[in-house]
Amino acid sequence: MIKRNRLFGNQTRVTFCLPRDTPPGTVSVVGCFNDWQPGRHELVARRDGTRTVTVKLGPGEYRFRYLATGGLWLDDDSADEVDERGGLLRL
Repeated sequence: MIKRNRLFGNQTRVTFCLPRDTPPGTVSVVGCFNDWQPGRHELVARRDGTRTVTVKLGPGEYRFRYLATGGLWLDDDSADEVDERGGLLRL
């Protein structure tokens, strides 16, 4: 799930959210906004049974995917578009 909150100016706070245990292990959101570097935006467990990470982004289009332990790649169906290259956010 992806949550978006407009901030002052042209920034948007984007929160990436997955269930706490699915998939098991560490999960990072990687994309063009962080040079596809795993671990830079690692999802953190929350008390409500989810794990999340929040990123501030300016206007534009952003490709992203989730990368889990063991090299498992996941896409997010709540993205604006999903294809063979992953999810696309339009802000």
